[in-house]
Amino acid sequence: MKSLVTVLTLASLLSATALQAEERCSVAMTDWQPREAVAKLAADQGWTLRRIRIDDGCYLVLGTDAQGRKFEIKLHPATLAIIERGHHERDDEDQDPHKDD
Repeated sequence: MKSLVTVLTLASLLSATALQAEERCSVAMTDWQPREAVAKLAADQGWTLRRIRIDDGCYLVLGTDAQGRKFEIKLHPATLAIIERGHHERDDEDQDPHKDD
């Protein structure tokens, strides 16, 4: 029974580490798509971008979709695949001290 608890604890720790690793993009800058490619992707999707920034080694784009809803999307910098999508409710991103654009 003790070994089962140990195995389950270890499995839980490994899955938590894997989830944390997925939140970061580990891609060499030489393999990144340029910001212009992010802007083109946005235009193709009908998005209006308010900001493109880097977060956890990924592109983070803030904007509005074709229906006017605000969003926040994390993109893989090499493939531009959507990693995470959420609604963006803040209007104070211009006051963010961690701006990188």
